[in-house]
Amino acid sequence: MSSRERVSFEGIGVQIAGDRWEPATGSARGTALLLHGGGQTRHSWQRTGERLARLGWEAIAVDARGHGDSEWAPDGDYSHRTMAADLRAIVGQLGRRPVLVGASMGGMAALIAQGADPGLGRALVLVDITPRVEQAGTEKIFAFMSSAPDGFASLEEASAAISAYNPHRKRPASLEGLKKNLRHRDGRWFWHWDPAFMTVRDEADRLLAEQAAMREQIGGSAVPVVRPEPLYAAAREIRVPTLLVRGRQSDIVSEEGAAELLQLIPHAEYVDVTGAGHMVAGDDNDVFAEHLGEFLGRLPAAAG
Repeated sequence: MSSRERVSFEGIGVQIAGDRWEPATGSARGTALLLHGGGQTRHSWQRTGERLARLGWEAIAVDARGHGDSEWAPDGDYSHRTMAADLRAIVGQLGRRPVLVGASMGGMAALIAQGADPGLGRALVLVDITPRVEQAGTEKIFAFMSSAPDGFASLEEASAAISAYNPHRKRPASLEGLKKNLRHRDGRWFWHWDPAFMTVRDEADRLLAEQAAMREQIGGSAVPVVRPEPLYAAAREIRVPTLLVRGRQSDIVSEEGAAELLQLIPHAEYVDVTGAGHMVAGDDNDVFAEHLGEFLGRLPAAAG
């Protein structure tokens, strides 16, 4: 098994925690920077990090601000723009151009950062995220993240909540892994993120909130899909090799959203993972890692 070490980076006013896997081959073929989704932690990338290391890649997974072991934002700023700024700061400290691998929220930050700075990453992998996001799926995520403000009495209770949200994922044999995503305080288990993360801060989130309010007012589903223009603008600027990995059962990225991304980034590659939902890497890590490894294997040699 490849060795893993704890690392840290300076974000924009916060300390960012991470894990690093050394390449099993000694000399790295490149660096993959793994960015998790909202409400997750760097530990969601553990199996992916180990697999990449076996393929000869240095893999680094970080906790986003306000998540896991990274510091909470003192001003409560969890906008995509600020997370993209954290990402640029991390890459600057790496001193080399990584492949940016971002799931959901992490993919939004990677897309925005790469669109603003074409030299930031040497390739981009978007895991079940596109500029077009489906409202029903987004509302489901926000409902899940808001559903237990008082925490859980036990790990079993937390596991049941996860299963209700993601019923097609197999329950783990042991609940010990859940402790990486929960904090134990005053006899109860709380999710490992800053509650202030749920505050709507940036333009994309405001659009989502406005659409949800509109849907409630008219009592129907006829409101168009949200189209956050900053994400569209960023996608139009992407020039590096790009891969979109969608979970076929995703309620966040539709087939229409995937097709739209391929119009925005004509050179992008696209794979659809059967049996996986929004949490593609966790739902079917074997298939996800295979597609990721094939994509990385086709990249030109790193220039530095």
